[in-house]
Amino acid sequence: MATVASRAELERLLEDDVPYGDLTTEALGIGAIDGVMRFVARASMVLALVEDAAAIIALAGCEVELFASSGATLEQGAPILEARGPAAGLLRSWKVAQTLIEIWSGVASETRAIVNAARAVAPQIPVACTRKNVPGTKRFAVAAVKAGGAVMHRLGLSETVLVFPEHRAFLGELPLFHAVERLRRAAPEKKLVIEVKTADAALAAAVAGFDVIQAERFSPAEVAALVKRMASMAYTRERPIIAAAGGVNAANAAAYAEAGSDVLVTSAPYLAKPKDVQVWIAATDGRRRSPLSNFGRTERQAFDDDVVEA
Repeated sequence: MATVASRAELERLLEDDVPYGDLTTEALGIGAIDGVMRFVARASMVLALVEDAAAIIALAGCEVELFASSGATLEQGAPILEARGPAAGLLRSWKVAQTLIEIWSGVASETRAIVNAARAVAPQIPVACTRKNVPGTKRFAVAAVKAGGAVMHRLGLSETVLVFPEHRAFLGELPLFHAVERLRRAAPEKKLVIEVKTADAALAAAVAGFDVIQAERFSPAEVAALVKRMASMAYTRERPIIAAAGGVNAANAAAYAEAGSDVLVTSAPYLAKPKDVQVWIAATDGRRRSPLSNFGRTERQAFDDDVVEA
């Protein structure tokens, strides 16, 4: 079972939540009692980071069985995983694993919604997510974006060239084509991307030789007009790629795709509401049940013994 995070990183997540032991479980004296824990989709979702969640539960000393993989589309009530082991391990790992799936499945689900909306109009259009994720969560963010069917726009500052107006503030009167020459000498194998905020700036960047024009907060109509104007121009290189960026979401992705954008750039998935994962925990008293025997029953019929819904 491949995970996104390393063992050490997953152990740190557990340690962050349980740095000095589980006071409640220890005080009740229930840690050694065997139990079962089941995760179920409370609503439809695109699943993400389930392998890492399972690994966290395993690190806590439990056996885990997965019923779905990251990237899968789940309907309400679909089983996600089942874990068996001592109460100490189940209760120690429960919330960390649940929260990991909930947060990143929210991101994956929103990503998929944007991808589906755009590709309903332009079946091959890529959706690229920015690096504007919560600092320290990049590994998980990238995995969730990929689970949702998108690609990364940038992983960071080290591997891509993207000239912002903030960079140009330090270039003085240097002509754009000189900036392009400087960039190609320094990074000859890289695509050169520039963010622009007006159509005139986009045309100037295209003439200067940039490979990708990132149209920041253009409306779909403005993107369509830019595409039309750029199609009539002559280029020494290929026509630049036009990337619609800034404010792209599931509600307007189709409009931007229909306008002729070559790629959609978005940060919207990172602000998605988490997807609820229902958790059932019960003592087993040594009795094993078929892993799927109780899935699909109502919440109150989930188990035939003492049950706690988390």
